[in-house]
Amino acid sequence: MTTIRLVQGDITRESADAIVNAANSSLLGGGGVDGAIHRRGGPAILADCRRLRASHYGKGLPTGKAVATTAGDLDARWVIHTVGPRYSHEEDRSELLASCYRESLRVADELGARTVAFPAVSAGIYGWPMDDAARIAVETVRETETAVEEVRFVLFDKQAYDAFAGQVA
Repeated sequence: MTTIRLVQGDITRESADAIVNAANSSLLGGGGVDGAIHRRGGPAILADCRRLRASHYGKGLPTGKAVATTAGDLDARWVIHTVGPRYSHEEDRSELLASCYRESLRVADELGARTVAFPAVSAGIYGWPMDDAARIAVETVRETETAVEEVRFVLFDKQAYDAFAGQVA
């Protein structure tokens, strides 16, 4: 059974087998968690992402999918990049958000990762309401069959931490 832990802090400071990046589809860095991971991880992550774009993901990584690269200078072996959906009032995209967590765990299993640190995917600039993002994240991790021993949700602020704590309790 997978243990779920919560940490309030900076995901780029975590020590884990894999750190999940809430990436944009270009895989070439951006704002928020994505930018922070690329900055702290250094140029090796971007170089791997460019190779992926030049081969399998010429049009970018589709929403809800995940792919791994080196972790560069981060205290991890891999970064698992996943593209979360933008929140929409008109369309239910919750299955795409759940897919980000399932696909990231699938990639983690393929790599042999035992500890995985996740941010709150789509809950930043993509506008997903934090309480709903937390519900989807925790439910999906609990329901997904995986060899990952520990999933750590690394939440940037108290509001995010409290939303996830309400789901884990």
